[in-house]
Amino acid sequence: MKIIDLRSDTVTKPTQQMKNAMLEAEVGDDVFGEDELTNKFQYKMATLFGMEAGLYVPSGTMSNQLALKVLTQPSNEVLIESKGHIFQYETGGASFLSSVQLLPLHGKSGKLNAAQIASAVRGTYDWEPETKVVCVEHSTNKGGGTVYSLDELRSIRKECQRHKLYLHVDGARIWNAMVATGQKAHEIGQLADTLSICFSKGLGAPVGSMLLSSSKNIAKARRFRKMWGGGMRQIGILTAAADYAVQHHRPKLAMDHQHAKAFAQAIYETGSLTIDLDSVQTNIILFDTGERTALEVLDIFGKKGIKMVPFGPSTIRATFHFQIEESDVNRLIKVTKSYFNN
Repeated sequence: MKIIDLRSDTVTKPTQQMKNAMLEAEVGDDVFGEDELTNKFQYKMATLFGMEAGLYVPSGTMSNQLALKVLTQPSNEVLIESKGHIFQYETGGASFLSSVQLLPLHGKSGKLNAAQIASAVRGTYDWEPETKVVCVEHSTNKGGGTVYSLDELRSIRKECQRHKLYLHVDGARIWNAMVATGQKAHEIGQLADTLSICFSKGLGAPVGSMLLSSSKNIAKARRFRKMWGGGMRQIGILTAAADYAVQHHRPKLAMDHQHAKAFAQAIYETGSLTIDLDSVQTNIILFDTGERTALEVLDIFGKKGIKMVPFGPSTIRATFHFQIEESDVNRLIKVTKSYFNN
């Protein structure tokens, strides 16, 4: 029985075509700035998003933490929605690496709004921390894959400018967000001071993210990347995979969204499981398990070869990716109806 793995969109395996691209990569030492494939890929991504420069890094966590490092000074405060990845899943890195504190704000489905920012800015008095950065996640993870409209992002950007704050966009799933909204890469990039993009989630590359920003910020980030152990050598092998993913897997994201919505509809129709269909905007869905616990429901799915993850005592997350096929979705829906319909 084939395992249907919906735990994350990071579980994909490189395709043979991606492996071929990696094998054929011409590489050099990136610490010396001599990996030309990586240099070209960084320029390509920066140009795509309308930013000056890019820096390839091992993970989205490093990309996010580098952004905070170059935008802040010790004792600064960073505003973030309470479900944000930087707050929830980066092991307190902001306080340890940059000596800043995070102020979590409770938005809706993982999203902030301009009014929240306006009321949370601090630094007028000596006893207050100085707010310096606003972080938004587009699309959200713990918010269930929801996205910002351009108007929402522009409103947040305007508020940041009014208070002389920097805006960091955690774009771990920015590719999904663009597919869902029709937004152009440069439209997002022009609103951000720093932008993190990822290649190892929906796009299916085995490793890597990138920080995009001004040339000055990227030069600073490069030094901290080295300090934190992220200076890599012949990384063209990895950037070749990321470049292949951008070119060839990006068009497949729309199907991931369709599969997520099909499963969400099946959940909605059960009566025993509950879901907010309006929140299903990309490849992630969150649903509640009703009278059963999340672990009990996961055990039922698990015995049928379906893997998902608990996101609370009675909440489950399922994440779709390009290696989930239509036949897998049909089997998933069949199991859902067989075991959970009232």
